[in-house]
Amino acid sequence: MTVLERPQDILVRRLSDTLSGYLEQSQVNDCIRAYEYGARVHEGQIRKSGEDYICHPISVAISLAEMHMDANGIMAAILHDVIEDCKVSKKQLANEFGIEVAELVDGVTKLGKIDNKSRAEAQAENVRKMFLAMAKDLRVIIVKLADRLHNMQTIGAMPTEKQQRIAHETLEIYAPLANRLGMNNIRHKLESLSFAAMYPERYEELKKAVKTERGTRRKVVETIESAIKIRLSEAHLDCEVAGREKNLYSIFKKMTDKKLLLSDVFDIYAFRIFCDSVDTCYRVLGVIHNLYKPIPGRFKDYIALPKENGYQSLHSVLMGPFGVPIEIQIRTHDMHRMAESGIAAHWLYKSDDDKTEKAQALANEWLRDLLEIQKSAGDSLEFIDNLKIDLFPQEVFVFTPKGAIIKLPRGATAVDFAYAVHTDIGNACVSARIDRQLVPLQSKLENGMTVEIITAGWARPNPLWLNYVITVKARSSIRNYLKNFKQQEAINLGRRLLDKELQVMNLHLDNIDPARINALLKAINSNSLDDLLEDIGLGNKMPFLVAKQLTQDDINANIKLNSNEQIQKTPLIIKGTEGMVITLAKCCRPIPGDAIIGFFNPGTGIVVHHHECRNRVVLRKKDTSWLEVEWSQDIVGDFPAELRLEIMNQRGALATIASTISDMESNIENVNVIDQDDRVCVDLITLTARDRVHLAKIMRRLKELEIVLKITRVKA
Repeated sequence: MTVLERPQDILVRRLSDTLSGYLEQSQVNDCIRAYEYGARVHEGQIRKSGEDYICHPISVAISLAEMHMDANGIMAAILHDVIEDCKVSKKQLANEFGIEVAELVDGVTKLGKIDNKSRAEAQAENVRKMFLAMAKDLRVIIVKLADRLHNMQTIGAMPTEKQQRIAHETLEIYAPLANRLGMNNIRHKLESLSFAAMYPERYEELKKAVKTERGTRRKVVETIESAIKIRLSEAHLDCEVAGREKNLYSIFKKMTDKKLLLSDVFDIYAFRIFCDSVDTCYRVLGVIHNLYKPIPGRFKDYIALPKENGYQSLHSVLMGPFGVPIEIQIRTHDMHRMAESGIAAHWLYKSDDDKTEKAQALANEWLRDLLEIQKSAGDSLEFIDNLKIDLFPQEVFVFTPKGAIIKLPRGATAVDFAYAVHTDIGNACVSARIDRQLVPLQSKLENGMTVEIITAGWARPNPLWLNYVITVKARSSIRNYLKNFKQQEAINLGRRLLDKELQVMNLHLDNIDPARINALLKAINSNSLDDLLEDIGLGNKMPFLVAKQLTQDDINANIKLNSNEQIQKTPLIIKGTEGMVITLAKCCRPIPGDAIIGFFNPGTGIVVHHHECRNRVVLRKKDTSWLEVEWSQDIVGDFPAELRLEIMNQRGALATIASTISDMESNIENVNVIDQDDRVCVDLITLTARDRVHLAKIMRRLKELEIVLKITRVKA
């Protein structure tokens, strides 16, 4: 009686045969031992497809063996789910197979149940953990991509909703990640499988339509391919020419993104030409450009300027016979292997150590940048947002004044360039020169531009930059600076507010016994004095109540107020340099010279209102915590104020108003027309004024104009 082989036995034999082709027998034996261990701990576990669970890790290991992954990488692939699914500890794994294998398995393993986390947050935490492990060992992501590839290949057994969720995650994270690491072969497979899982009907329709189109196009393809081969032969260039198959997902993306019909997408005929050297690549380019006319602006030299993942090739679009565009990619055989395998080429092509080491170095450099970014990210979701931005770059190449090349994503601005040069340059930039011309910092960069950043010692990042920067480094650096800057401002303001209350009691924070301060921190569950001061500065704790508790006999007792005790004794002086923790209300726009009052806005700080602001009354009725504030005697700066003007509706009226305001050393920030008829126009104008006196002079000068019928200041 014949004993039927189990699926895992067939898979293990296939794995063993593949490994024997490039590993020593002792290493093959170690891998088989890992299989036996995995089969034992996974025993009884069944996949949704009905096969024994061990078939999955063996299939992942076979994918890696085909990439010539080393023995430890193969063992990690076989054991990649044992910590997560089989209650095997990392320590047990290290004792059995060594610390290197245990670290790799731990890097691929998802975090345990994360309390109070949404699915998105849990996914973000797991991806963040994986990237930290990747930074230590790139094999982590190779194993993870092979794992995801086999999961996608067997996804049909899952419920439809789960298929779509996993496919969406694959398209969002794993396919772009494979692309970023130069592993185009795996990327195309992941994209195609995800497309089929998310849109099965569209996938099948497109697959049939492409097959039909390919048949009708065969004669044109053969004509173009024959013409290219003949011309290369005449030039004595021995090269391989091949038609390039378009990926189904990329066709679908192009159709949906650009709203094209399939016939419009398929009007481009794509070919690859493989050469034996870089010199031959450029010679082939010349021959092809003599055969068919190149389309201006459609040539890219990724050999001289490789992509960030190490990809190299010459790309050109030409106008071919029958008036159809032809897309040509020219590269060496080594470049093609690197384009398909990326960092995996390090294991697959041992003879190309220099090139594969370069790809690994680029990947490691990118990971170091990501690690720097993740340290400043507020949480895992912010890190994932940054990662997604970074995974979809289309590069532009610009130059520093000294001729160094800086690669940036398309749409990058001068601020992105400044942060790409150095974080300190970005933090201190005030303007830029592009090709020697002064430009605003939000100016977008194009290929070939020379960019010079102008810095100043007093400068600091502007929150408005976040509206237009697109690189991860710039965005995370600005957020990190502003977060720390606001924190320090809040601490400084909190100290001022607490000292102001203590002075009424003839005390000073610096003179209070540290033991008493520590007792207060313990009583109110605050980690440090800086944390307490920050809470006061942000309006989360009232300075008077903290001062009272700090000075009463029993520091743990509830605070008791005397009936005649006033919370605010002396006003807080507004200097205008407090930054983000003291803001001027936009409803009434107070300026120096106005009577003002401050309200605590928990989590933000103090908002200063005009004493006559209508919202002030509402806030007082709501019992919002408030304090007396006054302008500093030596305050300087420009402050926004709002005027309501009724002017004659005639040509040039607004220009006259603007010219008069400029003559009075003021700038217009905004103009809003709120009412208009044939005779009168009512405008709201926001302008800058140094103080109340300066604003009064501006209003007097405007009132003298014949076209101004009425002028009033808006105070909410």
